[in-house]
Amino acid sequence: MLESARLSSLPPVVALEGPRVLRALNQASRALAELKGRMAGIPNRDILIDALSLQEVKASSEIENIVTTHDELFRVDLSLGAGGSGATREVARCRDALRLGYQSLQEKRLGGDVIIAMLRLLKGNEGGFRTRPGTYIGNARTGAIVYVPPQDAQDIKRHMEDLEGFVNDDVACALDPLIKMALIHHQFESIHPFYDGNGRIGRILNILYLIRTRLLDSPVLCLSQAINSTRPQYYQRLRAVREEGAWEDWVVYMLDAVTAAARSTLHLAISIQGLMVEYEDTMRARLPKIYSQVLLNNLFLHPHTRIEFVETELEVSRPTAARYLDRLAERGLVKEVKAGRRKYYINTRLVDLFLEGAGRRV
Repeated sequence: MLESARLSSLPPVVALEGPRVLRALNQASRALAELKGRMAGIPNRDILIDALSLQEVKASSEIENIVTTHDELFRVDLSLGAGGSGATREVARCRDALRLGYQSLQEKRLGGDVIIAMLRLLKGNEGGFRTRPGTYIGNARTGAIVYVPPQDAQDIKRHMEDLEGFVNDDVACALDPLIKMALIHHQFESIHPFYDGNGRIGRILNILYLIRTRLLDSPVLCLSQAINSTRPQYYQRLRAVREEGAWEDWVVYMLDAVTAAARSTLHLAISIQGLMVEYEDTMRARLPKIYSQVLLNNLFLHPHTRIEFVETELEVSRPTAARYLDRLAERGLVKEVKAGRRKYYINTRLVDLFLEGAGRRV
């Protein structure tokens, strides 16, 4: 039987407010506050929430080598053909899990029931915490065992209950919430409570915890993009805490990732907002007879849209919806694409912004 790690309760008995941590914390707090403030003043925030949430879960899945494209993800929402590859469907479910967690956060504690519900939605099954021994984390190249999480089902349950208490207690621990987020993420990944999906659920918890502590109002931070761009350091820092107790290095790494992610996300949000304003001006000037805020929103809520979407959301006839999209295509605001006997329309400039954001080094 594998010898599992012995986990201590949070917070760790080490100093976590030294000069390096405080410098990184100051930068992260300022960057996150700027993002939150700017998002509060943006009209149609729901559109940006959808767009940025998708960017976050796509990057989170790539950390686990579950790779898809924006085009494939948008096509899944169109419900055309077979519904995309297995990887694409799993990333779409990860987005749905983030949405579920965000909605649940409005009504209840960030606890085990919510975490399990997100896992079940992500994996499309009735899974829960591990009940059988044998789980370990191995080196993908050599196959060597790198880390053995708790094996006993009761130990896993106890550790998760302790973690839930730490997550939802804002009094007993005086640490800044951003530092607590780093501790929570490491503990969750070390408990490794599920057979699969731990990394993605753990990174969703990062975002939800920042919302629970009011450092964010909505799931708009693309934190996984910053982690994905420094993936070797992410795993190295996780491992160094377990082997060397290097908590300070881990906390600084996560705070730096928050800073980079907040700045990158803010840039993308401003770019999307600017493109919406440009589209609105063009439609008002050149297509005044078909312009409406609802039609504009449709083009940004659905980077790949269909006649049926416009028909439903604008409450117009199918011929009218088709005419609107054809006029938009004539003006170059969308691109018409045929899929068998059906067709859809792509907001190519919006998709380009996603691609630019995904490729930007953070």
